[in-house]
Parts: sequence; C-alpha cells; structure tokens
Amino acid sequence: MFYRPEEGHGLPHDPFKAIVAPRPIGWISTRDADGRNNLAPYSFFNGIADNPPMVMFCSMGPKPNSGEAKDSIAIIRETGRFGVNVVSQALAEQMNLTAAHYERGVDEFERAGLEVMEGRVLDLPLVAAAPVALECELWREIDLPGSAVMITGTVRAVHIRDAFLRDGRLDVTAYRPLSRLGYMDYAAVDEVFAMPRPDDLV
Repeated sequence: MFYRPEEGHGLPHDPFKAIVAPRPIGWISTRDADGRNNLAPYSFFNGIADNPPMVMFCSMGPKPNSGEAKDSIAIIRETGRFGVNVVSQALAEQMNLTAAHYERGVDEFERAGLEVMEGRVLDLPLVAAAPVALECELWREIDLPGSAVMITGTVRAVHIRDAFLRDGRLDVTAYRPLSRLGYMDYAAVDEVFAMPRPDDLV
C-alpha cells in the first residue's frame, strides 16, 4: 500500500494513528482559576529533553461540536501549569473514563473515582495512584498545521512512588506503563531487556 496523506488512505480507519506505536500516554491534570480540577489523556505525548527535563503533548483540535479549545488547553493558557501522570495498567479503566468529552467544570477525578494528590511546587491536582507524576510549567504553546496545538512544559517537580524504585532505578515492569497502539488498542510494558551501546563495549 502507498498513499499521500493529503489524498487520503481509503481505509476505514487512519493507519497513521497506529504507525507511530507504542506511544506513552500523557494523563494531563489541571486546575482552573476557579479551583476546578480537570483530567484527560493524550496519546501524542513524550519527553523531549532531560536538562532541564521537558515534556510535550498535542491536542488535535477543539471540543466536539464547539469551536472552543479543549479544557486542558484552555486551563493551561489561564494558569501556565499542568501535571503529567503516568498511566499504569492498573489505572487503564480510570484513564479511559477520563477520555470522555465532559462539559467544562466537570471533575474527571470524581467521575473516575480517583484520589487527588496536591502538587508540592505548583498549584496542581495529581493522580495519587499514579506510579509517577510530574509538575510542569508551560514553556511554549506551538500552533501546528490544521487545528492541532502542541504544549511544551518544563518539569518543576517529580513524584515517584517508592515501591517502584529498585536498586536505585525506576522499575517500569513493576507497574507496567500503558501505551497507545492506535485505534482502540493498548499495550502494557511487562518485558524489558538491556542492550549496551557500541561505545560502552570499547
């Protein structure tokens, strides 16, 4: 098969959403100026630098049936901060519940039955059960072609649950981070292998 994106692929579902896979899920938490919490997953997400540590996520357009920005984007524009919560396999169902399109002001933490952990550096709600959570400050918002928006942020604080630290390293197999494969498909990391870089073998 060959196709040019601008000409369409002719398939019932967009294959590009499954090509770049697996993708980590950025479970983005925010609190608006009125103190209302918001939580939503974004699968176009990644870490982009480590000194200083930085992350990004993309929102693919406005809220359905509305020209308004999605709540996460609107709140980040208001406050300049957001949380990133790592989704473990144990939290898959709760994450999926927060993917629904709710009205502004609906607390997805409550809808999904999730306990809130308060940020220690920034005024943020974080998912208490998440194995790792990041407190982030907006660095730059970038408009992409079409209606997509990229949010980049600097990590100001890191929360790691002690149970997932083994021999001085974060053991991802202990909590099996969830990733998006495209369509409605997900995977959990449960097998890890090490491969030294060629320079390390010299």
